[in-house]
Amino acid sequence: MDVRSLLAAQTYAAQRPATEPQPKAHSAAARLNDAAQDFAATLNEAETTATAAMAGDADPHALVQALAQSELAVETVVALRNKVVEAYQELLRMPV
Repeated sequence: MDVRSLLAAQTYAAQRPATEPQPKAHSAAARLNDAAQDFAATLNEAETTATAAMAGDADPHALVQALAQSELAVETVVALRNKVVEAYQELLRMPV
């Protein structure tokens, strides 16, 4: 087994399950900041893996996994942006 794929498997196993409750309630700004940092880290990891793959140093499975994670992250951010724009437009339509 390749070291990179083993590292990817360990990273995947270390992630908190989706059903586990949040450890502590944070403010909305702190949660947004954490989400932005997670998004940036996901994109940075995908970029690093893609660069390594171009140089021939990355496992193809790790590349596919990193690209899938970055695609999911971008789709999530776009959906969130669309919801914010939709809410803003709804506010503009409200009579004052």
